[in-house]
Amino acid sequence: MSVTDNLLLGAFPRFTRARPKGDIKADLDKAMELFPRLKERRDQLAGTLSAASSNAGHGPRRDAEPGSDPAGRAVDGLAPILVEEVFRIITRLKAEGVTMLLVEQFAAAALNVADYGYVLENGSISVHGPAESLKTDPKVIAAYLGGGH
Repeated sequence: MSVTDNLLLGAFPRFTRARPKGDIKADLDKAMELFPRLKERRDQLAGTLSAASSNAGHGPRRDAEPGSDPAGRAVDGLAPILVEEVFRIITRLKAEGVTMLLVEQFAAAALNVADYGYVLENGSISVHGPAESLKTDPKVIAAYLGGGH
């Protein structure tokens, strides 16, 4: 499947009317605006994207992941500059009223953009609450934010 096909797959529930259809083309265009490498490679087969061709060392295949499901933006393994860019985009989308589920290993960055958080330990929720509360929770600080945060 092409990069575009992968992005459209994320809209499948909208095509089946399981969710409101909306303007899928406009959403696809927005994904390509937010992630310009997607636009450059929109017709390329997603499986042929090379890890060696990315400045981050993780390849454009990673670039396809954030746009493939509007609810999730995978940033695991990205270079710090790209993580910063992804969080800038998440902040922009949040300001536009987009609801997202963010699964992120960088707890401090995630809590800075989140309204509410869940901390998973060994597959179970160990603590949850408003992001501002989690940032000051001693258990979260000790385990995920480090003593200096």
